[in-house]
Amino acid sequence: MNAYNGPAVSRSEFDALFEAVRTWGRWERADRGAWNRVTADHVRRAVGSVRSGVVVPMALPWNTRPGPDNRKPALHHMTDLGDVESPEPTTHKDFIAADYHGKGVTHLDALSHIAYRGLLYDGRPAREAVGAAGARFGAVSALGPLVTRGVLLDLPAVLGVRWLEPGRAVRAGDVLAAEEALGVTIGDGDAVLLRSGHVRRRRELGAWDPDAASAGFHVDAVPLLAERGVALLGGDGDSDVRPSPVAGVHSPVHALAVTAMGVPLLDNLDLEALAEATAEAGRYEFLLVVAPLNVPGGTGSPVNPVAVL
Repeated sequence: MNAYNGPAVSRSEFDALFEAVRTWGRWERADRGAWNRVTADHVRRAVGSVRSGVVVPMALPWNTRPGPDNRKPALHHMTDLGDVESPEPTTHKDFIAADYHGKGVTHLDALSHIAYRGLLYDGRPAREAVGAAGARFGAVSALGPLVTRGVLLDLPAVLGVRWLEPGRAVRAGDVLAAEEALGVTIGDGDAVLLRSGHVRRRRELGAWDPDAASAGFHVDAVPLLAERGVALLGGDGDSDVRPSPVAGVHSPVHALAVTAMGVPLLDNLDLEALAEATAEAGRYEFLLVVAPLNVPGGTGSPVNPVAVL
């Protein structure tokens, strides 16, 4: 795990970058952030791009087993086994729960999840907007579902490797090279999904601590994504390269995307089946459907995003 996560970025350079990509005050429905970019025209174009009808889900299995990448395992147990009820039919019931903002559960980060220098997206003071009862601004319930065009940046396919080693930074030049190699161009309202091969590496070599080392975007890729007008970022990690190249900021892409740009994040996707399907189809764009749970005050939601080719 000696991949290069740099170059290093100073805190002052990061703050200047934050200001450069900031979209505060742009939308009336500020708690939807960049999802305001997606109009009915975007939805119609995305639906019209469907050719084969192949459906690919992208959620990891509900993970109840502890490990270096699952420090707070999800819960699943039965609450009714149907053996004490009368009359027919008997029923079986279960309970699930998760502290999902980690590395073990596929989830969506809403705009209330990340604050930088005490402020949420749109300049809302975090202490005023988020309390013990949840978020009063930027809750996942304000986002609703997203239907738009998805773009897969399959970096291992572009580079001819099985996976990117943890700690490998994906820079702006890598994004441009991936667009050219894969024949796709990121556009306004798109959802961009970065495949590093994290899931494949874990299956073949075992789990590791992705908080210490993971492949992901370097902050120098963010201005390009901002210029293209993306509505959503996601990946088979959590979008950030780790270790962070920014001293004193452990998740700089989170801060730039969520807090500066109002772009929600999809974390911990399983992109292996999508990589196979897009390679077989010879096209790396698709209809993407993301439907988070309607949790008032929630800072995000477990989710099973679906791609349709």
